[in-house]
Amino acid sequence: MYEILDDAARRARAYLASLADRPVAPPADAVERLRALDEPLPQQGCTPAQTLARLDELVTPATMAISGGRFFGFVIGGSLPVTVAANWLAAAWDQNTGFYAVTPGVAHLEEVALRWLIELLELPAGTGAGFVTGATVANFTALAAARHAVLARAGWNVEADGLFGAPPITVVTGGEAHPTLLKSLGMLGLGRNRIVRAPVDAQGRMRADALPPLPSPAILCLQAGNVNTGAFDPFAPLIAQARAQGAWVHVDGAFGLWAKATPALRPLVEGMEGADSWATDAHKWLNVPYDCGIAFARDAHAMRAAMAITAEYLPSESEHRNPSDFTPELSRRARGVEVWSALRCLGREGLAALLERNCRQARRFAEGLRAAGHRVLNEVVLNQVLVSFGDAQRTREVIAALQREGTCWCGGTVWQGHTAMRISVSSWATTDADVERSLAAMLRVAG
Repeated sequence: MYEILDDAARRARAYLASLADRPVAPPADAVERLRALDEPLPQQGCTPAQTLARLDELVTPATMAISGGRFFGFVIGGSLPVTVAANWLAAAWDQNTGFYAVTPGVAHLEEVALRWLIELLELPAGTGAGFVTGATVANFTALAAARHAVLARAGWNVEADGLFGAPPITVVTGGEAHPTLLKSLGMLGLGRNRIVRAPVDAQGRMRADALPPLPSPAILCLQAGNVNTGAFDPFAPLIAQARAQGAWVHVDGAFGLWAKATPALRPLVEGMEGADSWATDAHKWLNVPYDCGIAFARDAHAMRAAMAITAEYLPSESEHRNPSDFTPELSRRARGVEVWSALRCLGREGLAALLERNCRQARRFAEGLRAAGHRVLNEVVLNQVLVSFGDAQRTREVIAALQREGTCWCGGTVWQGHTAMRISVSSWATTDADVERSLAAMLRVAG
């Protein structure tokens, strides 16, 4: 029965080895062949080897080479080899990571990984945290803690009594808040149309001199890493104003929060640790496999009050931390295994080097494109580059041609009225040679 595992490892190795030479985007004929999957549910089964071969034959050629070094379409890291291996091992363990008493190995590992993250990101001691699917649910989880806390201060138990009749919560975000933050607020019943959007500057940073009033109960949502420009809100002055008005401050730092992990980038997030909650993704710049988000809340009690679950059959009483007390899911995989593995393997210095290398590579893209006469729209302070190749139509044509050409893959965006190509550099696998090869392709296609 174990031969199938060896077969899977062989096929996975072959796939990873092919990434250096294959086009980043899947070819059209491979996508067309996916129609062969549209078959009726088989009446009779087949062998594991036949099933795996079919999967590899049809799906492998139709994948985007995200785990290679030339995918720049979104802020998505490749998976460090040690995290892929850890993921395989954790899948074999098949631990439902909800309660320490049931799955002590992975629950303990998650405690260690979260402690390391809190130290690495310089968050307050005693911060509560949990592993979730991604930044959307990380924002949701942290903002559920915020909702609990600000309503509790107003004398309202939202978990028991709901939002009907509750004091209305003022929610302020920046004018360029990420849509996943807005989705999270909507799922929490705080109303996407009720959100107050604060003015931003030319790089998408919230303006500290134009912060709207925050009448209690209130939540202020800040941003570490604008999804287009990579810019950071000015945390210190905004958090000071929010504190003076009694508001809870949340930071959406899906990729930008990792700037805290390196001295070279730390000034960008100065004052961020003064907030009340934070959200980030490990499958972005920590380069672990999908999916892995992390929610943090300074008030661990508020996070637990918003998320904990009890039932007669559940072993909830424990001297140890139960992971399910801090996440929306009761049943979930052991996401902390890959995070622990990445941090253990890289260490502080290795992670800092990865982050700084990607930012240097982003600057190289900007320099090369600018030197060729193309317009770089943003200040390249992190790993994001926005470039225009002329008017909107011309820029869209260049993006489409580059995607067809196959050397690399970048996506398009519209930012502050400008159509642009967005280059996101966030993979451990991206080498300087990948950057030069991709830059040459961009210039060739644009020319």
